[in-house]
Amino acid sequence: MKKLCNAVFTILTAIMFALPAIGFPDVNTDHWAAKQIELLNEQGVVVGYPDGTFKPDENVTRAEFASMAIKALGQEHTTIAQPVKFTDIDKDFWAYDAIQKALYFELISSPKNGEEFRPYDSVTRAESISVAVNALTTEQISRQKAKEVLIKKYSDADKVPEWFLIPAGKAEILGMLVTIPSADDNIEATRPATRAEVTAILYDMMIQAKLNPNAKLAEAMRKKTGEGYIVKNAFVQGSIGTIPAGTLLPVSLTSYISSQSSKPGEIYVAKAAENYVTKDKFILVSKGANLKGQLLDVRNGKWFVRNGVLVLDNTLITTNNDQTVSFTGVGEVKKHRNWFMKIVRATLKGEKLDVKPQGVVYIKLLKPVKVDLTNGWILEEDEK
Repeated sequence: MKKLCNAVFTILTAIMFALPAIGFPDVNTDHWAAKQIELLNEQGVVVGYPDGTFKPDENVTRAEFASMAIKALGQEHTTIAQPVKFTDIDKDFWAYDAIQKALYFELISSPKNGEEFRPYDSVTRAESISVAVNALTTEQISRQKAKEVLIKKYSDADKVPEWFLIPAGKAEILGMLVTIPSADDNIEATRPATRAEVTAILYDMMIQAKLNPNAKLAEAMRKKTGEGYIVKNAFVQGSIGTIPAGTLLPVSLTSYISSQSSKPGEIYVAKAAENYVTKDKFILVSKGANLKGQLLDVRNGKWFVRNGVLVLDNTLITTNNDQTVSFTGVGEVKKHRNWFMKIVRATLKGEKLDVKPQGVVYIKLLKPVKVDLTNGWILEEDEK
């Protein structure tokens, strides 16, 4: 029995090494959707289960798919002004915001108020592929053209629901009509989509949406521009702008601080008096963003003893999106002196420091800050 167990273990080990997983023990590198699963998992669009598995053959609910689609398009932080009401979900439902955003971006048809969304129903292949097509600006095709395109390749083309006919034809023309390799001659439009299929569909949608997004997505995905304080060492990769550590940023204080009267630990509030922009005028932080911190070091100026000291420790920023996140930096208040006053203060000391309301202090960032340039959202550590 012991020899048998050892033999089985050896065989299983050999299989594991022959077919290495991509991060999930149930998705090997030769799985037909391995690349898409790996990439979308890295980006947080799809995630595994608590036990570490991905379960590629499980189904996906309509609510889960709406959430995945919005994440894939990078629109998690879009604000919707007029939500649609459903009888089976309310604003406390976990995917409520994602569903409303899917409606806003016309990924799914907008129902009349008072209808059901059916959040727990499995999303079908037709529904998921339609969402991917709806995210794009595509050439119009006729029903006849769609039929001609589909019937050339798929044996069940005549079974495609009427509402899905044109989206299916467009998907096929764009190379987005995802099918499992073992069943690539069947569309299986009404069958519930598996997690692997959904991942592959969303991957294709992400690629195509970068090239030809629909009108609403194109507006949302456009990097915002404006005039302001140019952060010369900021850099841009795609739609993400980075303000490196060590960058000096001007902030305008909202209250008076002084080396003679303020105390260490005292809270201060400041504002971005103008936009912080890249050299190409992409807005990193919008004018009016609130910064908050405390006075780290305060020492009053005394004649013949020391010059005054005022050091600010910035910790938070609240953007115009009402997002409050870490924004760590240190600022030291100093006066600009000519060569004569430098000698005077070095020998006599006693300089007093103060900053009046609307006065400017430069904060030196201690950590880099990454910003989504399409919506001003600052990416936190787990989003970077």
